[in-house]
Amino acid sequence: MADLNALATSGLTLPSPAYLFGLIFFGIAGYAAYRYGKKAGLSRPRWIGIALMLYPYAVSETWMLYGIGAGLCALLFFYRE
Repeated sequence: MADLNALATSGLTLPSPAYLFGLIFFGIAGYAAYRYGKKAGLSRPRWIGIALMLYPYAVSETWMLYGIGAGLCALLFFYRE
């Protein structure tokens, strides 16, 4: 517990469980989209899959993680064929 307090005083915090769940969920969805696009020979689902796998590294807020992820999943739905 002292280690967590030391991290907090230095300005570092651990992500929330909701953030970790979103990170894993959108990463798996991105991998599935990439594999689908690669197997079907479609470039848009492949690039959306790459975006779904990589954008969580640039986003630190949980609400932004879910908002951008939902938007990318909606794009994937419309560009699946």
